[in-house]
Amino acid sequence: MTDILLDALWDTARLIPFLFLTYLAMEYIEHRAAARTRQLISRAGRSGPLLGAAVGLFPQCGFSTAAANLYAARLVSRGTLIAVFLSTSDEMLPILISEAAGVSEILKLLAIKFVVGAAAGFLVDLAGGRFRRDAVAEEPQIHELCEHEHCDCQAGILPSALRHTVNITVFLFLATIALNLVIHFLGEDSLAAFMQSLPLVSVLLAALVGLIPNCAPSVLMTQLYLQGALHLGAAMAGLLAGSGVGILVLFRMNPDRRESLKITGIVYGAAVAAGLILELVS
Repeated sequence: MTDILLDALWDTARLIPFLFLTYLAMEYIEHRAAARTRQLISRAGRSGPLLGAAVGLFPQCGFSTAAANLYAARLVSRGTLIAVFLSTSDEMLPILISEAAGVSEILKLLAIKFVVGAAAGFLVDLAGGRFRRDAVAEEPQIHELCEHEHCDCQAGILPSALRHTVNITVFLFLATIALNLVIHFLGEDSLAAFMQSLPLVSVLLAALVGLIPNCAPSVLMTQLYLQGALHLGAAMAGLLAGSGVGILVLFRMNPDRRESLKITGIVYGAAVAAGLILELVS
């Protein structure tokens, strides 16, 4: 129990800088930025999925939490958010490096996450009419995020950003404890044996495990892949679906739960589709 608490504390603590800087930037935009800045943000949505897929490749899941917050405030498009979620590498890259994986292997995995993330993001934005004239006209809704959090956003940029950070940090800490307990009692060895016995079914299950809002899935999928317990397709399905705590933050911050479920379904579907293609090709 002590190890679970310490792991939850560390997993949560390292996200605090990302959370605080994100909220600080959002508060600045709401309180100080002019209309011209908001127009530039909305115009950037066209290339948002490409940028989101690139940013998500950085280790850890801080950018997925930032993207979830920005989407809840309607500062980025749905496709951009999905691109970040799919490309988020979380603990994958540090483990690949620590296990001395080859440079070509690392680049291959990162390239797959980038291509799938960017492609899915553009398709979602195009299918949703994100680039139509009436869709782009939507203004950022940071004030709605403030109302959803029931905070006094008129108190100033710094106090409001701090309050948002504290609220979400406490929530993430409690949720991470619960998730670590589930993973602890489930057991990694049993999960690996089951996935290896059914290659195609393992893609569906790996993507489902990847949706767990924690760094554990990325650690598990990377290690099982390096050990040969998972094929490329199944491993990538889990790694693509894994966005760290990004989805958890999305459900916490986005007032539209049905929309959050839809986004989660799209992420899962894209991860499964890419995993099945890779499984069949490889």
